[in-house]
Amino acid sequence: MKQQAFNPFLPLDTYIPDGEPHVFGGRVYLYGSHDKEGGNTFCMLGYEVWSAPVDDLGNWTSSGIVFSPKDTPYYCEERPYLYAPDCVRGNDGRYYLYCCPAGDKGKGGYDGPILVAVSDAPDGKFTYLGEVKHPDGTPFQDCVLFDPAVINDGGVIRLYGGTGLWGGMQITRRNRFVMAKIASAVYHRPPEVFGGDNDPLGPFMLVLDDDMMTVRSCTPHILPVPSKDNGFLGHAFFEGASIRKIGDTYYFLYSSERNHELCYATSKYPDRGFVFGGTVVSNGDVGFLGRKQKDRLNHTGTTHGGIEKIGGKWYVFYHRQSHGSDYSRQACAEPIEISKDGSIPQVPISSCGLNGGPLRGEGEYPAVICCHLTNGKMPHGGNRIFKGLPMVADDGSERFLTNLTRGVLVRYLSFDLLGTRSIVLKARGRGRIRVSDGKKTFCTLECSSKCWERVRGSIAGGEENSALEFHVERGSLELLSFTLEK
Repeated sequence: MKQQAFNPFLPLDTYIPDGEPHVFGGRVYLYGSHDKEGGNTFCMLGYEVWSAPVDDLGNWTSSGIVFSPKDTPYYCEERPYLYAPDCVRGNDGRYYLYCCPAGDKGKGGYDGPILVAVSDAPDGKFTYLGEVKHPDGTPFQDCVLFDPAVINDGGVIRLYGGTGLWGGMQITRRNRFVMAKIASAVYHRPPEVFGGDNDPLGPFMLVLDDDMMTVRSCTPHILPVPSKDNGFLGHAFFEGASIRKIGDTYYFLYSSERNHELCYATSKYPDRGFVFGGTVVSNGDVGFLGRKQKDRLNHTGTTHGGIEKIGGKWYVFYHRQSHGSDYSRQACAEPIEISKDGSIPQVPISSCGLNGGPLRGEGEYPAVICCHLTNGKMPHGGNRIFKGLPMVADDGSERFLTNLTRGVLVRYLSFDLLGTRSIVLKARGRGRIRVSDGKKTFCTLECSSKCWERVRGSIAGGEENSALEFHVERGSLELLSFTLEK
């Protein structure tokens, strides 16, 4: 029996955000940043490439660090980290990794350059090759460089990237002076360059030469200025560029000004004519079935990812927050549908994203695979650490849910509970949890121990594709795991 796949789909002590999935030779490879468990800033560790057979998405493996900041000439005290990468197979059959160096909490991450590394295998190790550069050899810095994405478009190597200004805020005639000064401080360029036709902000596209580094051409501002008429207003490009070509249509995915959602735009051209499509996924399920931002179902923060066809099915990869911050993000994925008209309806987040269906209603499961964790007033926050939230935490050896107090909801989607007869929670603390499927209550369990204890209750009348919910009715608890029994 194959191992099940649940979210997060990598080992629970592994934090790979910004994931770009690519299928090479019967395996899907995930290229992403690498956060530290309980870290205090973004991307503190070197790159690992995780992969799985396309027909066994519960079996992910890695050979360890394949490229690190110290492998580049840009490693220094001010910029000791590498941010979100992407990888492409070149026309020579080798694999090229693109990334940007950065410092603590993003400092120094916007003034380039884009670094290039190469390997004979899709999972490395990668060797530093050089920088994305002009034909005269000077580093390319015409645009604000961030989050490179790359595609081999029938032999043409196209590199995308860029960032908006703090959630897509536009520099207008009215606010130009103030906003340009802010932009100058953040992006280290003269104030006068911002807000005009040559504004270096926004998404761009480069065509690279055969050496995979030299810029043959540059197209800035590939998305239109947001307006009420084009759909981008309220969902403006911020960061996290990702590109795919499906048939004759280019799909440009990005993290919007809302920060917690991945949106997409489509065009028949690689560098112009993009039309807003909608939201693919939000790590707080904001927008799904009309949910408002204030009703988010998780602590939301940055997200970044891409889509890929794996074993005949399309999936979107994204990440979620843990440890009350944006500094320990975990890789998740959900199946998506690309409609006949090319649109991608927004999908809900789940606990069983890559599993191909509900999780089995028997066996022990980590509590941290919940898809929703909320006290009804969860914040949106990126570059900070929150205290006291219900969250995923660790003690060095175990990962668990903490700060489960009255009113907290822990939800799992979904399980096949047909035939399941009992549940055993492994919890500590003092309190009461009501177990339900969102419609009917199965049982109520009391916990009263400082150490992990097992408390059992009955489940009757479960359905084949069912939610599993834990409602904290009083006390303060931590939850390690639960076991479903037939």
